[in-house]
Amino acid sequence: MNPREQARGRIAQLVDLFLRDRQTLKSSLDYNESRVRQDFIDPFFKALGWDVHNEQGLIQAYRDVLSEDKISVGGQTKAPDYAFRVGGNRVFFVEAKKPSVNIRDDQDPAFQLRRYGWSAKLPLSLLTDFEEFAIYDCRQKPSPTDKASACRLDYLICEQYLDRFDFLYDTFSKEAVLRGSLQRYAQQDTRRGTASVDDEFLAALERWRDLLAKAIRKANPALDEDQLTAALQKTLDRIVFLRICEDRGLEPPGQLAEAAKPRKDQTTYQRLYDLFRQADAKYNAGLFDLANDPHTANLALDDKTLQTIVRELYYPECPYEFSVVPVEILGNAYERFLGKVIRFTPKGLKTEEKPEVRKAGGVFYTPQYIVDYIVRQTLEPLVADKTPEQVAQLAILDPACGSGSFLLGAYQYLLDWHRRWFQQHPEVLRKARSPWKDALLPDGNLATRIKKQILTNNIFGVDLDSNAVEVTKLSLMLKALEGETTASVNHQLSLANERVLPTLDRNIVAGNSLIGPDFADELDFDPAAEKKVKPFNWHRRFAAVFGRGGFDAVIGNPPYVRQELLTQFKSYFQRSYRVYDGKADLYAFFIEKGIELLRPGGRFSIIVANKWMRAAYGRKLREWLAQWQLTEIVDFGDLPVFRQATTYPCILSVEKRAADPQQPIAAASLDRLDFADLAAEVAARRFDISRADLDPESWSLMPAPETARLRRIRSVGIPLGEYVKGKIYRGVLTGLNEAFVVDGPTCDRLIAEDPRSAELLKPFLAGRDIKRYQPPQSDKWLIFARQGIDIDRYPAIKAHLLQYKDRLMPKPSNYKGQNWRGRAPGNYQWYEIQASTNYYPEFERPK
Repeated sequence: MNPREQARGRIAQLVDLFLRDRQTLKSSLDYNESRVRQDFIDPFFKALGWDVHNEQGLIQAYRDVLSEDKISVGGQTKAPDYAFRVGGNRVFFVEAKKPSVNIRDDQDPAFQLRRYGWSAKLPLSLLTDFEEFAIYDCRQKPSPTDKASACRLDYLICEQYLDRFDFLYDTFSKEAVLRGSLQRYAQQDTRRGTASVDDEFLAALERWRDLLAKAIRKANPALDEDQLTAALQKTLDRIVFLRICEDRGLEPPGQLAEAAKPRKDQTTYQRLYDLFRQADAKYNAGLFDLANDPHTANLALDDKTLQTIVRELYYPECPYEFSVVPVEILGNAYERFLGKVIRFTPKGLKTEEKPEVRKAGGVFYTPQYIVDYIVRQTLEPLVADKTPEQVAQLAILDPACGSGSFLLGAYQYLLDWHRRWFQQHPEVLRKARSPWKDALLPDGNLATRIKKQILTNNIFGVDLDSNAVEVTKLSLMLKALEGETTASVNHQLSLANERVLPTLDRNIVAGNSLIGPDFADELDFDPAAEKKVKPFNWHRRFAAVFGRGGFDAVIGNPPYVRQELLTQFKSYFQRSYRVYDGKADLYAFFIEKGIELLRPGGRFSIIVANKWMRAAYGRKLREWLAQWQLTEIVDFGDLPVFRQATTYPCILSVEKRAADPQQPIAAASLDRLDFADLAAEVAARRFDISRADLDPESWSLMPAPETARLRRIRSVGIPLGEYVKGKIYRGVLTGLNEAFVVDGPTCDRLIAEDPRSAELLKPFLAGRDIKRYQPPQSDKWLIFARQGIDIDRYPAIKAHLLQYKDRLMPKPSNYKGQNWRGRAPGNYQWYEIQASTNYYPEFERPK
C-alpha cells in the first residue's frame, strides 16, 4: 500500500474512534489538551508523514516537529504546541485545544495562533482539537478584537476529513510541503491590507525613534546630532534586546513593564539603566558597555516617553510574540530603519533618508532565500572534509554588513555544520581532555562556549554606519542566545564565572571599506571630513586574519550608488581601483576590494545589479574579472527580487585563483520567483558557458548553441545599435521621482483641478517597463517642467511640487536671504524645485 492510501486508512480509523466516543471526550473534565494530542493529533500528523515523535533520532535542530515547552507570562501561554519544520526551518505552527473548546467561534485561540504565525512570518498555521480543523492566513496583523473567522482560509470538521482527504494530503503532508504546497496554497489567497511583522516592527521602531529623539533633544541640548543618534540607538536597542530576552525566558517576565511604572524615588530611565547595568554583567557585548558610553549614562529622559515605548512592547498593544520572531526578521526592519537619520533644523528635529539611500530609491533588504543560497554555495566548499579545529581558522567577511543579514546566515550555517559534525563524531564529545568534550548538549544544541567561539573566530563585518555596526552586533547576540535557558545562563555566571556573550568589538567594526588611510593624501581632501569618510586600514584592524593570508570568504549585498554622485572621491577611486569608470556603480569597487581581501583560493559571492554585465561602464570590471576563476553567475533578468525596487540583480561567485581557460563557468538565467528552493531552481536551469564566449563588449549568459547562433546572426546582420545610432538619447533625470512621477489617478486629479496641467504631463516609461516582445505599458506620468516655464500658469502642478520643496534642493548653509545665483529671495522656493528637474534638451527627438 502506498503512503497516500496508508494515510487515508489511518485517518479513517482516527475519525471512527473519535466519533464513537465524541460526547464523553467533549464533556469530560479530565480529557485535556495533552490527551487529545496524544490520542488524535499526533497520530493524525504522523499519518501525513511527519516524524512527530522523532523516531529517526535526529538532534533537536533537525527534528520534523518540535513540541514547544510552554512558558507562562502574565497568564499567557508563550509557545505554540507544535512547530512543523523542514530542514530545521519552521513551515507552519499547530495550536492544539481540548475538544470542549469551540474552535469555530472562540476568538481567543484563533488570535493566539495568528499572533504566533504572524510573529514568525509564516503564511499559514493550523488550529485543531481534532474534531475541528481551521486553517489561518497569518500574513495579516492580528488584533484581540478579531472574530474567530478573521483570516480563516478553511474550516473542516472531522466528518469531512475523508471527503477532503486529497486536499489535506496534498497540502499538509510532509511529502507535499517539500514540493512547495504551502506556498501554492497561500498564493491562492492574497488578502489586501496585509502587514508583515517586519513592516510593523519598522513602523514601531520609527515611531519610537521620533519619540526618543524629541525627548532626548529637549532634555539634553548639549548633545550634537551624532551623539543624540548614538544615545537614541543604544537606548532603543537595549530595551528591545531585554524585551526579547523576556519572551525567550532569559529575563524575568514583565521586568521592563515593572521598571516603567511611575515611582517618586526614581525616574523611569534610572530604573531602566539599573536593568542595563545588570545586563552588562550578565551578557557582556558592546550593547551594554556602559563604562565606555558616557552619553547614555548621564541621559535625561522624561517618564512619559519611555513608558509609552515600554507599554507598546507588551500585550495587548504589542502584536509581536518575540519568542518566535526570527532574528532575521528583526534585521529586515532594522535595515530599513537605518536608512534614515535625525537632523537638527531651525524648526526642530527632522527625520530624513540618508542622501545615498534617497538616490538609490530606498533600502532594499536581501530576501532570505538569496542569503541562504549565497552562504551555502560559498561556505560548503570551504568546510568540506574539515575538522572543527580547521573550520575555526576560517574568516568570513561582509564588507558592507548593514544590519547583518549575511553574517547571520553565515553564523547559522556554521552552527548547523558543527551540530552535524559532532553528531557524526560522538567519540570526541566523550574524551576527557578533548576541547570538544560536551560540545553538543543532550537536546542537540551546541554548548554556549562553542557558539561563542564560532562567533569570534569566524564572523567579521565592516560598515560605514556605526549604528549599523551596533545593529549587526545586536542581531548576532540574539542569534547566539537562541536555545539558551535561564539554567544555562546561570551556569556560566556562577560555575563558569564568565558572561554569556563575547565582545564583538574586534569582529564587527565601523569604517569605510573602500577608502584606505591613504585618502588623506588627496589634494582636495578636507581633514574636517575625515570623521564622516572614516578611512579604514584593513591590515591593521584585522591583523590576525591577514597574518593567515586574508579572508576565506567574502559575501554580501553592497550598496548600489552611482559613483558620479560621489564626486569628492572621484580622484581617489580613479587612482585606487582598476575597475574605475566615471559612471560605474559603487558595487564595482566592492567587487574589486572584496576579491583583493581574499587569501589565495578564497571564495567571493555577492548579489549585485546585473547591469555591469552589459553596460558600457562595466567593461573595465568585466576585463578585470576575466583574470579570476569565475565559478557561477545567476542572472535574475528583470525579476523583482527586491520589493519595490527597480534594481535587477545577479549573483556573482568567484574563486581567487588564476582563470583556467578550460574550466567552464556555471550559469543560470531565471525567469520566475515562485520556486520552492533557489538551489534546485538554479540546478534545473544550469548550463555551462565557455570563458572564450565572454565578449568584453557585453556578457550574454547563453548556452553554447545559442551563443554560436548569435555569432552567425552578427556575422551577416547589422546590429540594432547601428540603426538607432544618434537617434536614442538619455531620458530625463528628475532629481526626485516622488515629486515628478505621478500615477494615473494623480494625473487625472491635476488635470481636473487645472486643465492646463495636461501641457506638462507626459507618459512616462521606466527601464522596467521595456520588455522583449511586449508593447510598452505604464500607468505613470512625468511632470515635464522645463527650466524657463512660468510655473504660476499651472497652479495645480505648482501646489503638488511645493509639497516636496525641502527635498528637491536644500537651501545652502550660507543662504542668508540675499540673492542666490541671481535669484531674488522671493523666488527662492520655486527656484529650488525648478533647478532640480535636470532638464536635458537632448531628451527631445532631433528635428
